[in-house]
Amino acid sequence: MSQLEKLTLFYDGTCPLCQAEILFLSRRSQADQLAFVDIHSALFDPEKIGVSCDQALAAMYGQFADGTLIQGVSVFPEAYRRAGLPYLAWVFSRKALQPLLQVAYRFFAKNRHAISRLFGPTALGLVKATSSKGSK
Repeated sequence: MSQLEKLTLFYDGTCPLCQAEILFLSRRSQADQLAFVDIHSALFDPEKIGVSCDQALAAMYGQFADGTLIQGVSVFPEAYRRAGLPYLAWVFSRKALQPLLQVAYRFFAKNRHAISRLFGPTALGLVKATSSKGSK
């Protein structure tokens, strides 16, 4: 894999499903090409980043090392490339799928806490369990 520019993902640390995705990606990050900042932590500086907490809650944001921001569905293929998941990167980057992915993502973003209450604890538990098995 060619060297990709580092990408920082801004996520909602109060959402178990979001936590599961971030934990999964962090364990797969290739050559430390991914960084993660919980938007509820002191590390999240809206002034420096140029994204308010409300904006970050409404859509997934990523920032390349050069300061360029990306948001929404376009964040996922970039994150998956850096996590060594080329198939997922390919799926999320298909132009033909973008309208469907955008609608699905907007629905998820608006309802992530309700969805997370249903699936988040199980997803987080699975990621933790599979991660700990791989580290033994």
